[in-house]
Amino acid sequence: MQAVPSLSPEQSRALHEGLVIPAHPLALDEQRQLDAASQRALTRYYMAAGAGGIAVGVHSTQFEIRDPQHNLYETVLRLASEEVERVALRRPFIRVAGICGPLGQALGEAKLAAALGYDAGLLSMGGLQGLSEQELLNRTERVAAVMPVIGFYLQPSVGGRVFSFDFWRAFADIPGVVAIKMAPFNRYQTIDVVRAVCSSERRDQIALYTGNDDNIVNDLLTTYRFQVNGQSVEKRIVGGLLGHWAVWTQKAVELLEEIKRVRQEGQISPEWLTRNIAATEANAAFFDPAHGFAGCIPGIHEVLRRQGLMRGTWCLNPHEELSPGQKEEIDRVYRDYPELNDDEFVRAHLAKWLA
Repeated sequence: MQAVPSLSPEQSRALHEGLVIPAHPLALDEQRQLDAASQRALTRYYMAAGAGGIAVGVHSTQFEIRDPQHNLYETVLRLASEEVERVALRRPFIRVAGICGPLGQALGEAKLAAALGYDAGLLSMGGLQGLSEQELLNRTERVAAVMPVIGFYLQPSVGGRVFSFDFWRAFADIPGVVAIKMAPFNRYQTIDVVRAVCSSERRDQIALYTGNDDNIVNDLLTTYRFQVNGQSVEKRIVGGLLGHWAVWTQKAVELLEEIKRVRQEGQISPEWLTRNIAATEANAAFFDPAHGFAGCIPGIHEVLRRQGLMRGTWCLNPHEELSPGQKEEIDRVYRDYPELNDDEFVRAHLAKWLA
C-alpha cells in the first residue's frame, strides 16, 4: 500500500501548536499585469513578520489567475516558493497551495504544487454544487494521495455550501487530511466540524484553523468539549489561515503568541471579548460585509497600498473595486484601533523587501 504524503514532524508539530498563515494576495500594476517585485515583497513581508506559512492560489490570490487569458496560477506559486527557498528560516514554514475545481483540475493543481515545493493543499469545495458529498469525499481521497490536504469550509455567501455533520466526520477519517480551515462565518456549522473531528479516531492528527474573520479571537480562545462514546473529548482551534492576516501580519503574529500564553495559563479575562470586537471591526472595513463582501480583495489591497507593499488596488476582474465608503471605513479603523496596524514595522523593512 502506497504511503500517504505527510508533513515533516517539525511542520506537523508547528501546525498543531498554531500558526499565522496569511492568504497571499496578488500584486498587479496599472495595466492589471503581474507586479513581480511587489509579489515577491509580500512573501518576504510575511516571512519577516513571523508567519508560520503562506497560502497561495486561494481566494485572496484571485481565482481568475486560473483563467486562460491570465494563466498565472503556476507563476504566483513559483514566485512565492522561490522566496521561501531563498530565506533560511530557523523555524518550520508551511507552503499551502489553493486547490480547486473538478477532480481532474484538482489533481493537476496538487501535482504542480507538490512539484514546486508546496507542503499541503487547501482544498476548496466551492463551485462544485453538482457533486454529492460522497463524490467530494472521493475527490479529497484522490488529492490526499498527492499531497497533505487542509479541508476548507467556505461560507455560502461567497460560493460555498453547507455540509452535513456526517460529511465532516467522514472527511476527518481520510488519511492525509492534516487540518481543516473553518470559514462558514456561522457558529452552528463551525461546531459541526469540531464535533465531527472530535468523533474521529484521527482527531489528534487534524489541526483546526479559523477562517471565521468575524470571530477570530473568540475562535482561538475557545475550548470545545464533546461527549464521544461516553468520554469527554476536548479540542481547540489553534491558529488561523486568513485573508484578514494578509495585512497587519506582524501584529497578528503577536496576537496569536499572546493567545497561546493565555490559553496555557488558563486565565482568560473578559477584556478578550472586547479585543475580539476590535479585530472584527477592522475586518469589516477590509472585507466589506456591508456590501456582501464585494470589496474584500480591494480592501486588503488598499491597506497594503497604503503601506507601500502594493502599487494599487487593481484586481484581474476590473469590476472588483472598493465599495462606496469602504476607504473611509479603513480610515476609521486605522484611527480607532492604532494598536492593530504594523505600519512602523513595514516602514523599517520595505526598501529591503522591494529590492
